[in-house]
Amino acid sequence: MIYYILFALFLIVSWYGLFLLFRKAGKQGWEAFIPFYREVIFADLVARPRWWVLWLLVPIVNVFVFFGLYFDLLKSFGKRRFWETAAAVLVPFIVLPMWGRDATVKYLGPSNTEEFKKKYPYKKSAVREWTDAIIFATVAASLIRSFLIEPYVIPTGSMERTLLIGDFLFVSKLNYGARVPMTPLAFPFAHHTMPITGGKAYSEWIKIPYKRLPGFQEIKRNDVVVFNYPMDADAPFERPVDKRENYVKRCVGMPGDVITMKSAQLFVNGEEAFESHNLQPSYIVITEQPYGLDLNRLVEKRYELSTYLNDPSRGVYVLHITREEAEEVRKWNNVKEVIEQVYGPDDNSEMAQAFPFYKDGTVWNYDNFGPFTIPKKGWTVKLDSKTLPLYIRAITVYEGNTLEERADGLYLNGKLADSYTFNMDYYWMMGDNRHNSLDSRGWGFVPEDHIVGKAVLTFMSYDEDGTFLSKIRWNRIFRGIN
Repeated sequence: MIYYILFALFLIVSWYGLFLLFRKAGKQGWEAFIPFYREVIFADLVARPRWWVLWLLVPIVNVFVFFGLYFDLLKSFGKRRFWETAAAVLVPFIVLPMWGRDATVKYLGPSNTEEFKKKYPYKKSAVREWTDAIIFATVAASLIRSFLIEPYVIPTGSMERTLLIGDFLFVSKLNYGARVPMTPLAFPFAHHTMPITGGKAYSEWIKIPYKRLPGFQEIKRNDVVVFNYPMDADAPFERPVDKRENYVKRCVGMPGDVITMKSAQLFVNGEEAFESHNLQPSYIVITEQPYGLDLNRLVEKRYELSTYLNDPSRGVYVLHITREEAEEVRKWNNVKEVIEQVYGPDDNSEMAQAFPFYKDGTVWNYDNFGPFTIPKKGWTVKLDSKTLPLYIRAITVYEGNTLEERADGLYLNGKLADSYTFNMDYYWMMGDNRHNSLDSRGWGFVPEDHIVGKAVLTFMSYDEDGTFLSKIRWNRIFRGIN
């Protein structure tokens, strides 16, 4: 609440500064307090077309248009030195009232006219020109990355074959609505770690509560989504939400959905879930001896040979490939059998275990779990021995509550409770490479404030195993993602 009160005070004082400046320019002071109409007055005072104000209705573009008008207004009052511009952006609640009450600060005329430029010439040095250009480019690029679109590179094979290691993506912030930076003090173009030197690339001196701008669409089931890795909230990283590692998975479960997995088949609300044609199960491949599997053909086809459970001495291999590719492998010489690898419902081995890792004998693994309900904002869950392991992390870590088990029951924020009502929506994310993906089956739900954006386009793809021109996967350039 204190953040909102301070923000409101800063805003009112800034508007008061504009009130004083408007009066100096021969306008009515009260016009500074009316959103949108205020920007019309900006346009009049700096000789910009009034229709420019319509751009303020367009997300992202409105940021650039507003600051363009704002900086032109400052020039009309003779404020165009770097420190003045920077101060008007960073601390307007200080400098605008100060200039408004300063008798030496006067309205000089509309700054966007030739007459003004001739009457008040302002020559910049080469250093100033380069400095301004670099600062503007940095600010513009940061705004674009924060509010419009951001590049992202695929580091792991968890989404193969939909996305490959070395794919470069554009992640749209507009589709779901851009998230307002929660830790805005950060080194430009670095995510959470400083390049070269290491260490934190951000400061937590200023923290902004979670807020998302309006988007073009809601998240849809089966969208490919980039989000912050929830487990980075824990030691050793303990990073703020927007500085947690970026992950990309398919959103297979929406808030309020009931999720079940039976023998590697996912069910959503009792119906078989969508499966991408690029879905990549694991297959046990049994071959004739002594020749084994044709490894040269594996390399040529870029098929992923698992690093575990392989026993070439007995001619047994594990491949992560699509069902279509499995049919092809079945036809290879020397291949006796291709069996889809599925963990049994009683398989509680360490490799197979899945969230929430029940300790009461209940067996949930990567291919068999549920049913359970994904939390939805406003949904109330009864807390007991079955639901508590599922939802305790969301209640405590993501929503900031304390939950304590005592002899006489559960205490939520110090008060006896047997239920909890969620404050956020949550999602269930899974990789298309089903047995080689660290996803919700390993760590649970993804809160809405962790959502970064929608993966929309592969603009480049680089294959480390290729040679010369074949290092670029030409068929994946400017390819849509679905």
